Amino acid sequence: MLKIGEFIYPWGSGHYSRMMRLNDALAIEIKDELDVHFSSKDHVYEKLLKKFPDKKEKIHEILMPTPIDGKFGPSISKSLMNILLPVANNPPLIRQIINYLREERKLYNKEKFDLVINDGDMGSNILANNRNIPSLFVTNQFRPKLYNSRSYLYPSLIFIAKQINKATKILVADSPPPYTMCEYNLNFIKEAEEKVVYVGHFTNNNKIKNKKETDLEKLVKNNEFGYWMRTGNKSANDATGERYNEVFSKNEMIKEKRIISHARNESSIDLVIGKNGKKYSILDALEKKIDWIQIDIGFLSEQEKNTVLNLCKYAVVNGSHTVMGEIMGEKAKPIIGIPIHDENTNNIRWADEKKLGILVSKTEQVVGAISKIKENYEIFEENLNEFSKNFVPNGAENSAKIANQILEEKR
Repeated sequence: MLKIGEFIYPWGSGHYSRMMRLNDALAIEIKDELDVHFSSKDHVYEKLLKKFPDKKEKIHEILMPTPIDGKFGPSISKSLMNILLPVANNPPLIRQIINYLREERKLYNKEKFDLVINDGDMGSNILANNRNIPSLFVTNQFRPKLYNSRSYLYPSLIFIAKQINKATKILVADSPPPYTMCEYNLNFIKEAEEKVVYVGHFTNNNKIKNKKETDLEKLVKNNEFGYWMRTGNKSANDATGERYNEVFSKNEMIKEKRIISHARNESSIDLVIGKNGKKYSILDALEKKIDWIQIDIGFLSEQEKNTVLNLCKYAVVNGSHTVMGEIMGEKAKPIIGIPIHDENTNNIRWADEKKLGILVSKTEQVVGAISKIKENYEIFEENLNEFSKNFVPNGAENSAKIANQILEEKR
């Protein structure tokens, strides 16, 4: 039996979704019996308990340090203050780091892993390196480009880069150059370059078993609309929603149909707004054949999301790497990006320069971006088809092969 430790950074949702797809791929690629242990905190820890109810003893709550939430993503000022002082129920960062490494150390000493896979958790890299345990670090960032307002963070980026470099292999969850969407978030130091493998995006390769068409799918058919996605942790999701609402208040948006996915499993969010200004349930709107202007959905099923992405004219996003890969790479649809973090800005700027989408820095620019995409749709379509042809979707499978190879070499 082979023992694998999977350490998942709990900021946002991308780390969790990547690791779950990799975990599925490992079970297929590696023929030996696997004993897998998961570590994280907060919403990721809760998701793990729900996903693996019969493996609770192998799911470990480790309080990995994360930034302090602000109104628009992480609060830089509060996070810096938290280095030495307690903030928002978070002990001083230095104490957090000491405690979390102590807990991870206990887990390492007890389980004696054959391989560890870290998605965003660099502390586990250090422990694996000190114990000569092979480790894989999955990422789409390495010393990302920062803008003037964040330049004082460079020393911390250099420190983080050195810890990431302690991994046996650094797996970039993106297509190889020149089709690397996170290119501006990657600035590898020389000593790391030989460890880097561009494995591809961790897309969901499970074929969707189409069931009976849902009421939502029936309602959106034969309509031209934009798909507006709210993603990320609570602060990023809320901030994105606020910005979208600012756009919807513009006179130019009166006739622009949109579907807003809130990424929250709350049916109370589901709502249809007709062009008459009245509100309806989805079933009511369908039965009354309402000419709708806006549909809010708490959570789309995989089938519904697939249908919406296939039918939409464009998608509006906050720059999430996972989401952009899915839309531009798998569906070849143009994006309009309203970034929350510098990481998002870098992803969207790359897409903008390749004419795959448009970067907007202010909500006032969104209406113009929609018009530009519609007026130049054939150009965007041509560029997206080229990008999609070179899009590598099987990052999880490629990573599992690397994991298997390392374990074989260790025997």
